[in-house]
Order: sequence, then C-alpha cells, then structure tokens
Amino acid sequence: MPLMVRCPTCRKAVPWQDNPHRPFCSDRCQLIDLGAWTEERYRIPGEKSDTVSGEPDNEEER
Repeated sequence: MPLMVRCPTCRKAVPWQDNPHRPFCSDRCQLIDLGAWTEERYRIPGEKSDTVSGEPDNEEER
C-alpha cells in the first residue's frame, strides 16, 4: 500500500510516491499555496530588519 499524505491546502489524502505535485494533490493547490506566500499570508518568524535585500544602512558602509 502506498504512503498516503494529506494535501496541506485542501487536506485531501493523496499518494506520496510518483505525485508530481507533492506535497500537494494538484497544480491548483500548489498555486493556492504560492499565492498565499506572495500575498504574505505566511510569515517566517524572526527579527524585523530595516535593510532591504542586504543593502548597507548608510553611505559609509557602501
């Protein structure tokens, strides 16, 4: 019997092996999850940074 996992988006049970969308059940669920990341509904915990993309804070550091 194949290993079954639940899709993180819709909770449907799907086989893990040979699933091109894993851990999701479908392309649709993958895109829903991607959309949630792009809309910043998910967050990675950590300290808030004032810099953008690792740029120095002032002219002296450049």
